[in-house]
Amino acid sequence: MTTGRLASGSRRLDSILDGGLPEHAITLLIGLPGSGKTILAQQYLFANATPERPALYLSTVSEPFEKIIRYGQTLSFFDQAAVGRSVVYEDLGAVLDQGGLAATLERITSLLKERQPGLLVIDSFKALSAYANGLEQRAFLHELAGRLSALPLSSFWVGEYAEQDAAVAPEFAVADAIISLSTTRVSERELRFLRVLKLRGSGFRGGEHAYRIGVDGLEIFPRLADEADVTGYMLDGVRVSSGIAALDEMLADGYWPGASTLCVGPSGSGKTLMALHFIFNGARQGERGVLATLQEHPAQLERIAAGFGWSLGEDGVELLYRSPVDIYVDEWVYELLDAVERTRARRVLIDSLSDLQLAAPDPTRFREFIYSLVQRFSRQGVSVFMTSELPDLFQINRLFDDGISHFADNVVLLQYVRERSSIRRALTVLKTRASHNNPEIREFRITPDGIVLGEPFADTAALV
Repeated sequence: MTTGRLASGSRRLDSILDGGLPEHAITLLIGLPGSGKTILAQQYLFANATPERPALYLSTVSEPFEKIIRYGQTLSFFDQAAVGRSVVYEDLGAVLDQGGLAATLERITSLLKERQPGLLVIDSFKALSAYANGLEQRAFLHELAGRLSALPLSSFWVGEYAEQDAAVAPEFAVADAIISLSTTRVSERELRFLRVLKLRGSGFRGGEHAYRIGVDGLEIFPRLADEADVTGYMLDGVRVSSGIAALDEMLADGYWPGASTLCVGPSGSGKTLMALHFIFNGARQGERGVLATLQEHPAQLERIAAGFGWSLGEDGVELLYRSPVDIYVDEWVYELLDAVERTRARRVLIDSLSDLQLAAPDPTRFREFIYSLVQRFSRQGVSVFMTSELPDLFQINRLFDDGISHFADNVVLLQYVRERSSIRRALTVLKTRASHNNPEIREFRITPDGIVLGEPFADTAALV
């Protein structure tokens, strides 16, 4: 018997599963109540069931049969016309209460012969363990798994298991695939993650993959952690302007296409304005750009742009604004990638990395995220400009606590300089990868015409 792949109805979930779950296998869907197990199981049913090979959904004593149907109807993939034809719901609760596991096994066998389904869900499978001791439960599992494996049938056992139950629950050994759904609290955020714990005979993408539950079911955002790719790729050899003539000179005639630039500095030093030069200058030269901001509300950003003769409504500029208060980093990055693909953008502004770092579950995941994003854009020839805020107004000693700066091809430092009773702004190009740069510390001013660079500071004492 050849084994194909079972689609989930979610392209991103199928990519995590190396093309989908193996057909004719037993899959264990685990997670605490409210994690979305029942929804995911029904996604699989409605994505694959046909009148010729229907899906059979068996409820036990955990989730009431009527409740499953009622809440299922609120989901976009739930097809009322398919119920009773392609998707059949049955309640095992009464049989289980009266006859225990033996009667339940015979009822399942009878339904399989009667309906001849292509898919089977038992929800909740964990509830069955309350009706037997250890030996009876193992005998039941062995017999049920044997009967299911003899049929061209894909089975889902849904249960309120935690991942540590794998050490004691025999179901985990029987299952061919195990998918875990969990919720993690990060600061004031509740983040949901999917993990593939087991996928017999197949590869899969490891780690935690974020997801949200909505009207379309589970929307998955695979962990952005690209492996190193040493294959060569072509990039345009013509430099692109930063939008600031003097800065182009310090960068040896501008940025390389596909290069990443990190602009760091304290609050109010001009990071966003410098980034806007990059985006709007590119748009006016025919290079579309995506302006992804978590810093400024669109109304505020429009007012800033208008002060320098720009507009967010200009052709070639796509605005992606999200509030930093309730953001999934993983969801945001796929919105950004989709926007770049849809608009065929050649420039991207991310303002700012500081907000993204606060929303990330942990420092390691944030580093993986930034590395992968920069590498993807580089291979596509998309130039990216990133901003990050520094806490120190003066005497800056470090750029980024997590070593993010070495991922960038160019690093531009903005800082404040004390001079008697006034403060001046200074710009330094700290790094340009594979290129010469001018390391001078230059004064710059913000004028109605934008950023204007002055001469190098002559008195280095003013920088201390």
